Amino acid sequence: MGNVASINQTGTGIRLPNFCNLGVMLRSLVVVNILIAAGAVLRVPDLRAAAYEYMVMATFGEPILIASLVALCAARRWLHALGYAGSLAALLAFELALAWVIVYAVGDVFADRGMSFGRLAVLVLVVTGITLVYFDLRARALAPAIADARIQALQARIRPHFLYNSINAVLSLMRSEPRRAERALEDLADLFRVLMSENRTLAPIADEVELARQYLAIETLRLGEDRLRVSWNIEAMPGDALVPPLMLQPLVENAVYHGIEPSPEGGEVTIDVHRDGRQLVMALGNPVPAESRQSAGNRMAIANIRERLQLHFDAEASMRSEVSGGRYHVVIRMPYLTAAA
Repeated sequence: MGNVASINQTGTGIRLPNFCNLGVMLRSLVVVNILIAAGAVLRVPDLRAAAYEYMVMATFGEPILIASLVALCAARRWLHALGYAGSLAALLAFELALAWVIVYAVGDVFADRGMSFGRLAVLVLVVTGITLVYFDLRARALAPAIADARIQALQARIRPHFLYNSINAVLSLMRSEPRRAERALEDLADLFRVLMSENRTLAPIADEVELARQYLAIETLRLGEDRLRVSWNIEAMPGDALVPPLMLQPLVENAVYHGIEPSPEGGEVTIDVHRDGRQLVMALGNPVPAESRQSAGNRMAIANIRERLQLHFDAEASMRSEVSGGRYHVVIRMPYLTAAA
């Protein structure tokens, strides 16, 4: 599983961006159109004439750009297999072929403007090169050292009071219910093993659910089944879906800490994981007590999860949180990915 979905969105062993990613597509459109606009301004001194020049150049550039994004997304696996040098050569050859097709199809219309194949080919190569350099620099900024440091800083770390209270709860069971205490210690060990590991690649959602179950089992031991009630709705969950690690457990921890602990009568935590078309949806809800602990710590946890989603999926993931009907709701949407994909 170690070769799945690096957070720099460029794949493993290749520096070309993932052109299937919505954020990459949008950035490609912005970068290319900025370059076209800059070229139009440089060709003519008058601003009004530059606007017309931009439309003329966009007539050539936009079809090449759109066709390139579609083709590069479809050929991502093939390009990945070629390696960086081979995929770069294939990309440039494809761009030149597109330029030739455009000139052959509508070049006569703009022949008086000097839009020959040679000039258009140079323009396409320059724009493609600048765009790839931009994505390469962006990937380097997000990847190895910087991204690893950020991802480790963003990983949700369990609250110290949880460890202290959990150990006390286990100690209280050592004589009366030794088997239950042993299971609790095993859950605690598994939980901290995951929390202390280097979580840099995507993990199966089934593992995340199991980790959340272990955490809730420990909290139930500490708070009691009457105070902490959990409702799971995961019948429609695709167990092979890949998600950023430690995505569900911090949300569950927040639900217990902010929603259950402050209330003497406790409450119910609801967890819903399902697939919605090409998206994976994770929804969690908990009660909001009169004396809620909705604090800076909770906002920081939400912000950390949102930033990790952006690091992994760019613009293709979203996170929404709100308070309604006396309950706090969090809904996360992300692309449905599997190891096979």
